[in-house]
Amino acid sequence: MLAHSTTAIVARNDLWSGLSASEPYECGWAREAIVWIRAMDKPKGDVSKVKVRVQISPDGIRWLDEGTGFALPGAEGAVTWTKVREFGNWLRVVAQLPQGRSLKVLVTITAKG
Repeated sequence: MLAHSTTAIVARNDLWSGLSASEPYECGWAREAIVWIRAMDKPKGDVSKVKVRVQISPDGIRWLDEGTGFALPGAEGAVTWTKVREFGNWLRVVAQLPQGRSLKVLVTITAKG
């Protein structure tokens, strides 16, 4: 059987500050996903130690931390990523940036079934 894959951009040029989240992505058909975050410009303040949390949801409304965390990219053009498996139907990522820190992001989810 041929695997099916797709790439979805769930945040494009979004300025993240404070509590920020990507758009949710429905990908219950997929076995695995990679979440990519690219810094679209120079961060305001040091954001490289800020942890991004992967969240899952059964309905795209109520969200729970999946347990995977990874750092925001700390320089313009830098990319960070993580792999996720067994996530149910909906995925998104969230981050809590400290006051005075912000980052313009491109968040992409690549899912494969």
